[in-house]
Amino acid sequence: MNRIKTEVKEVGVLLRSIPSLTMTLFIVSVITMNLLANKSINLPFSFMALDCGIVVSWLSFLCMDVITKHFGPKAATQASLVAVLVNLGMCLVFFLASKIPGVWGESYVEGSEAIINGALDGTIGGTWYVLFGSTIAFIVSAIVNNYTNSMLGKISNNNSNFKSYAFRSYVSTGIGQFCDNLTFALIVSHQFFGWTLVQCVVCAFTGMIVETLCEVIFSYPGFKILQNWQKNKVGREYFEYMKESSR
Repeated sequence: MNRIKTEVKEVGVLLRSIPSLTMTLFIVSVITMNLLANKSINLPFSFMALDCGIVVSWLSFLCMDVITKHFGPKAATQASLVAVLVNLGMCLVFFLASKIPGVWGESYVEGSEAIINGALDGTIGGTWYVLFGSTIAFIVSAIVNNYTNSMLGKISNNNSNFKSYAFRSYVSTGIGQFCDNLTFALIVSHQFFGWTLVQCVVCAFTGMIVETLCEVIFSYPGFKILQNWQKNKVGREYFEYMKESSR
């Protein structure tokens, strides 16, 4: 019980230390990523599969990489779990909203109102296996990404320049995204939608490539944010708390 109280207090200090805009973008990206994942992307080959979640999923990993570099992998993982809990809470809100009797504005198509309205309710309300799969996949990928990023930082000769930051971010994001996509595909797509193992692996690899490219594009702004944090000594309360608690 004392350990739980300590962890909760530690997370509280961490959330006060991470700039609110970063944490807000992180949580919003996790929520929207799961909503957008309901829409698949048409691709020219049947063995390839992608969903619209890739539009924002890179932002989640960018936030994790910046938090990992500044606060450490444990802090980034704790922030990820907070984002997961908020997402679960919002999923409950969406589910309850989908059960409220009413009509969606986009369902006003003559002769198809009931079908479209039901489809929109189903999309917003979600299904348990998709939520379960996406939650497990994100937690696994967050742990893999954060600790891989930290490990690469330890073996780097110079952690203060962009080259080092980019290297650890690109590699950890690629590995983390592959784990995320593959875990979700195996839990949900393979079991419930009949995907073959080849489709699961190809989907995971394709998603990894696309989302790592997004990380490449936006990594420099992430690095500048990190430099600003270091310059302004962001997180001083957290570092002092961790130093004191380790004695």
